[in-house]
Amino acid sequence: MDRYAVMGNPIKHSKSPVIHKEFAHLSDQDMSYAAILVDESGFAEAVTEFFAEGGRGLNITVPFKLEAFGLADELSDRAQRAGAVNTLILLSDGRLRGDNTDGVGMMRDITNNHDGRITNKRVLLVGAGGAVRGVLAPLLQENPASVTIVNRTVEKAQVLADQFSDLGRIEAVSFADLSGEPYDWVINGTSASLGGEVPPLPVSVIGQYTRCYDMMYSVDETTFNQWAGELGAAERYDGLGMLVEQAAESFRLWRGLMPPTAQVIASLKGGA
Repeated sequence: MDRYAVMGNPIKHSKSPVIHKEFAHLSDQDMSYAAILVDESGFAEAVTEFFAEGGRGLNITVPFKLEAFGLADELSDRAQRAGAVNTLILLSDGRLRGDNTDGVGMMRDITNNHDGRITNKRVLLVGAGGAVRGVLAPLLQENPASVTIVNRTVEKAQVLADQFSDLGRIEAVSFADLSGEPYDWVINGTSASLGGEVPPLPVSVIGQYTRCYDMMYSVDETTFNQWAGELGAAERYDGLGMLVEQAAESFRLWRGLMPPTAQVIASLKGGA
């Protein structure tokens, strides 16, 4: 049986084992998938040991995505763009290939599960951390009319805008400078919802046609989506579908086939 796993710290909360077990069942794949808690100073050793003992692939979560980027022998274009790796694939020659499936996961969730369109839309991205960096390239490849990154530290947002400017129209602003007409999409890439908070956005960014997407997810509606709903946003989505879709892309990279996702998303929502 082929072995796969997710490594992180903490890891107990991870839904990845449940997701990949269901993928394997639905796709008739003979494989196992475990969650492995790794000491923060022992990531490289844990990865080496896993593959030495016959492991075939790994998912990587907080706080090891940057370290995984450095461990990979080769990188996909999207991993290079993201500057982080969440998927390690064992190649036939024994080398490790690093990839990042977060961005494609979000875009598939938006387009396939929510019938959303980014093309020619004005998009506001909230935050300038790893989550936003990971989704920028796939987002810009959908040819939005514009992408605005807003962040408390505008310099961090400007770094991202500069690095991704070759892919489309993108600008960086501070919360204080954010104004104007409502956006078509407002995507929250911060972890504010986990603490029951909302980024300091002006209410003008939300209109009756605005679709809102929180990369975080929870049993109840996220704090960000509650706020957007109170302002009359047209639609509100959380990151559960993104979680499943990025896992499906990892599964495809490992197994060579795309597993069905809609049934797994429905199952997770029903069990939440």
